[in-house]
Amino acid sequence: MKPWKKYVRDYAPVLVCLLAIVLLLLLPTGYEDALLYQQAERCRGVVTEVDNSTIVDTGLVRSGEQRCTLTIQDGLFAGRTAVGINLLTGSLEQDKLFEVGDEALIVVSHDGDTITNVTMIDHNRQNLELWMALGFVVFLILFAGKTGVRAILSFVLTVLTLWKLLVPLYLKGYNPIWVGLFITLFLTVVIISLVYGFDRRSLSAVSGSFLGILVTCILGIVFTDLFKIHGAVMAYSESLLYSGYLDLNLTKIFMASIFIGASGAVMDLSVDITSAVAEVVEKRPDLGWKEAAASGMNVGRAAMGTMTTTLLFAYSGGYIAMLMVFMAQGTPVEHILNYKYVAAEMIHTVIGSFGLVTVAPFTALCAGVFLTRRKKTALPE
Repeated sequence: MKPWKKYVRDYAPVLVCLLAIVLLLLLPTGYEDALLYQQAERCRGVVTEVDNSTIVDTGLVRSGEQRCTLTIQDGLFAGRTAVGINLLTGSLEQDKLFEVGDEALIVVSHDGDTITNVTMIDHNRQNLELWMALGFVVFLILFAGKTGVRAILSFVLTVLTLWKLLVPLYLKGYNPIWVGLFITLFLTVVIISLVYGFDRRSLSAVSGSFLGILVTCILGIVFTDLFKIHGAVMAYSESLLYSGYLDLNLTKIFMASIFIGASGAVMDLSVDITSAVAEVVEKRPDLGWKEAAASGMNVGRAAMGTMTTTLLFAYSGGYIAMLMVFMAQGTPVEHILNYKYVAAEMIHTVIGSFGLVTVAPFTALCAGVFLTRRKKTALPE
């Protein structure tokens, strides 16, 4: 292969990814002005004093309000002192308590230069989150080099695509399944191309991945309907309806979440199989497509066992407390399996695993066909 062709093949996906990231950064979501607090200043404040005298403790539940004296750090009222109200609703999941020295996110309501009310939103964790992300980036680049840089680009692209495209399009009422399929295909093409460049290996891995995702999509639709699962099982979904988005089809959003959630593992397995077949074909350029596909299937069989368990851990890890409640209360297994939210998680896990099972033969077949249809030479350098 000519050097310039190799350069284009390897670095064109990087340029495409960078261009997509820039466009997404500039793209407005359309909801920038959909502010919960109008005529208010959002800023940071450091807690200098707390008053817990009005908090009522009832066992584990705390209610009432915590009054915090704050020094405002930025915004129109930087340097001024105000009293913020931290309302406790009795929910351990959502309530928070502040201590002297904590930095909080606050909303300052005002009338001109007069502060009328200060609402405590939550602890300011942004700096710690940024340091955590920076540590991840540094370690990834140190250990993976150029591949780590490409992985970071794919990570950033995925976050921006979900936030700037998927979420706004869902809110605007577009069909969640078609939108989810389009965005998943776009991300699959770009992410896999960052691994291989624009060549036959990318075509093979993308084809196998998307066929597996389509199977997951179809089965997710069928079993969500058969199990009579409503999309309201998703966390915070009812809040969307109460916020005025009554026309949203939560059930279709739930269906789309099934194949979107499994797409990462599907891509991973597809790349593993494609790489294995590519390596075999490079060593044996005379290999026929059937033999190459059989080699891919052997790799797929070995990988599927751990990949399906990966999905199980990924989906069930957040439900340990729920499982502990079931056991502590002696809930019969047949009752547990019939609860709506348990059935919903079973759909996520089992249907996602179906996608993994099918992506192995799809990718093996695509790799066998695409990677052996060439002259009797090795793969592109």
